[in-house]
Amino acid sequence: MSATEFDAIVLGAGAAGLMCAAVAGQRGRRVLLLDHADQVGKKILISGGGRCNFTNVNTAPDRFLSANPHFAKSALARYTPADFIALVERHGIAYHEKTLGQLFCDGSAKQIVAMLLDECAKSEVDVRTGQPIRDVTHAGATFAVRFGDARFTAPALVIATGGPSIPKMGATGFAYDLARQFGLKVVEPRPALVPLTLGGDDVLFRELSGIAAPVEARAGKAAFREAALFTHKGLSGPAILQVSSYWRHGEPVTIDFLPDTPQGWLLDAKRTRPRATMRAALGTMLPDRLAETLAERLALPGELAAQTDRKLADAESRLARWIFHPNGTEGFAKAEVTVGGISTAGLSSQTMVAKTVPNLYAIGEAVDVTGWLGGYNFQWAWASGHAAGQVI
Repeated sequence: MSATEFDAIVLGAGAAGLMCAAVAGQRGRRVLLLDHADQVGKKILISGGGRCNFTNVNTAPDRFLSANPHFAKSALARYTPADFIALVERHGIAYHEKTLGQLFCDGSAKQIVAMLLDECAKSEVDVRTGQPIRDVTHAGATFAVRFGDARFTAPALVIATGGPSIPKMGATGFAYDLARQFGLKVVEPRPALVPLTLGGDDVLFRELSGIAAPVEARAGKAAFREAALFTHKGLSGPAILQVSSYWRHGEPVTIDFLPDTPQGWLLDAKRTRPRATMRAALGTMLPDRLAETLAERLALPGELAAQTDRKLADAESRLARWIFHPNGTEGFAKAEVTVGGISTAGLSSQTMVAKTVPNLYAIGEAVDVTGWLGGYNFQWAWASGHAAGQVI
């Protein structure tokens, strides 16, 4: 085998690509891992505030979006959070659990990248970066890749170049172009885990930029109880990022500003604090400026005692289902991941191989599988990369 011939070429040295290359290499395969960026794992390095939210112990298939909600089950079952945690522990990386099952490095995300590179080095994976992938061709049983001025060949090719989210990190839609080149369908990609923008009557809330509160946010049938953050463009924070993956243009987002208050709390406040204003009643549970803005929009001036029970009940109902009409998102530039991608209909859920192109694989974010916020997308990267790495 020449210096330009390999058993498998993996395009994209992110989470999925690194995992796939390491697993395949440890099976004795001669693997070439290519990335146009100047270093591997760039998204890993910036994730989790630089500490990498590398998995979630609550991983389950229902926490992933896909045109085929069953597709992710096989890979996720065969490589679990416990499997990745065991790898982390073997490398002596200290970690901790934050809220909702999220695991982070105690130190730095650099430790996860170093771990994956070490796993690749053990099996002599050839890692090359910093050159463009000029073209990919397929003739007979051989794939050929031009990487910069070099040409490499292999009987197996893995698409692990991710989606277009965070273009400043070098992300592009290359995976989709390559998939279409080989006749695979692509589910229309859109930004996910992304802030929403507000216009029209909702513009007033942009004046609350920097204020956060625990809420329950809803989009369609999806609901998440976490913090929402007002920004100078609209809405962000974990609850909003979560529902953004389910939100579609033209649809509302509903927020319960007081998800932990019992029904009838405002009528109780009228009886116990009759001289309090709506702003004062809200101010005991919400940040002052948010309480003031909501009170102004409810337009119930004066003391609670001056309001009818019906008006207070209506106000309580509105606070529990406050409707926003986002006019868009902050786009792929601010999206953490992408919804959509290479259609799972054309892939094997067992091996991630294309059904119509022998030995062509697609893994990670390039595929139409998108996880919730909180380490789920990394777990999909590890699981799908492992599934392909076991068979290429």
